[in-house]
Amino acid sequence: MGAARAIPTAGQLPLPPALPAAVGSLLDQAYRGLAEAGDRTDPRERYATAHLAALRAAAAVLAARTRPEGSGRRPRSAWVLLGQVAPELGEWATFFAAGAAKRAAAEAGLSHAVTGREADDLVRDVGAFLSVVENCLAAPSPVAAEQSRSPFTRPRVVGGTATQRGPARGLRR
Repeated sequence: MGAARAIPTAGQLPLPPALPAAVGSLLDQAYRGLAEAGDRTDPRERYATAHLAALRAAAAVLAARTRPEGSGRRPRSAWVLLGQVAPELGEWATFFAAGAAKRAAAEAGLSHAVTGREADDLVRDVGAFLSVVENCLAAPSPVAAEQSRSPFTRPRVVGGTATQRGPARGLRR
């Protein structure tokens, strides 16, 4: 059974919807994969394991923002879907999609698939990506925020000052 959620009272903003349980599980797997990648000595293993950790983080975003589709459609790359579902992660999606062939070569054991430097750089990049994903999941989806904008939205507090979301009608600043 899910955790109880507090019901907002007058003057409080509603809580964002709870994330599916799979999101937390996928993020945990991503962090474990990143730690495992950092422990690997073979650059091919380090690169492939780090890339898979990034893929699990992307899957967490997809689990949070999409619903399963029917099986009538052709499967698409998680990186393509990520760019569509979370445009703010589009550059990351492009970056990791470009490394997919290199990951496949590393998994196949090709001796010159990746260098130690490339593997180390990817481990660092995946760590940064995981932080971005966590922040992304903590904030409401930009698509949902765009859809919910109306002239009747409540102001949100940012840095101690109120800012108006949505069109400001009749408000003076």
